[in-house]
Amino acid sequence: MMKNLKYLFLLLPFFMTSCITKKDVRYMQPSESLVINEEGLIPYNIPVYRITKNDILNLNIVTTPKGDAAQFYSSLNTSGGIGGGANPTALGSGVGGSATGGNMNFYFNGLKVDSKGDINVFGVGYVKAEGRTVEDITQELQEKVNENFQEGKAEVRLNTNGITYYILGDVETTGLSGEKVVHKNTLTITEALAINGGLNRTIDRRNIVIHRKLPEGIKKARIDLTREDIMNSPFYYVQNGDEIYLNTRGKSLNGFGKDPVQTLTTGVSVITTALSIYLLLKNL
Repeated sequence: MMKNLKYLFLLLPFFMTSCITKKDVRYMQPSESLVINEEGLIPYNIPVYRITKNDILNLNIVTTPKGDAAQFYSSLNTSGGIGGGANPTALGSGVGGSATGGNMNFYFNGLKVDSKGDINVFGVGYVKAEGRTVEDITQELQEKVNENFQEGKAEVRLNTNGITYYILGDVETTGLSGEKVVHKNTLTITEALAINGGLNRTIDRRNIVIHRKLPEGIKKARIDLTREDIMNSPFYYVQNGDEIYLNTRGKSLNGFGKDPVQTLTTGVSVITTALSIYLLLKNL
């Protein structure tokens, strides 16, 4: 009996290291490398989104219902327009939703960035979009509209369909995985995860992988959500088209580490099986 207890004590360190600690699950733990300015504030490091090939943009040209611009921009640019009375009319592509991924109305009615990086605006022509910000393209379109009509009579509004990002996790985070759309100007990684229910204990918070789409290609980054200095990283802010990969802890894959009860249950099962095999072999 004492010999069997000796084996149990030998296995005890293994079970201890298989448990998940508080440091594994706590977000934003203090870090000496966190950059703070002289006012004690964490500076914003928000990257500017630049349009890439195959992006889809939403164009609205706001004008009066009977204005020249309303007559110029024909029904090809008014699929989502609303009008009537003395209220301004928004001429542009409508916005809808789809449960199968993407936005069907946005896809069919939006301005697609072609293989050359251009968009073709009816009545204006081709405009370079790839590598530029939405604000830059909006300003150029506004100047072209002002060339044809009296300045101040029409306003160009160009947008993406909010911030679209994708989360891919393991089988225990199926509710978290999928395409997500947020209609905000900025979105942090913690906000993105919070509005989707947060992370369970099986996810390795120290090993979150992000693939970011840039005009030059795809950039890969690995972030650690347990350190507060993640707030200094440009990858702390989610960009349109980001893919967020949630990796499963190795401890969870082998049955340990999901919670103390499960770790204990798994450990007892392993010990019981080992002793049964030992006694069986001993009696042979």
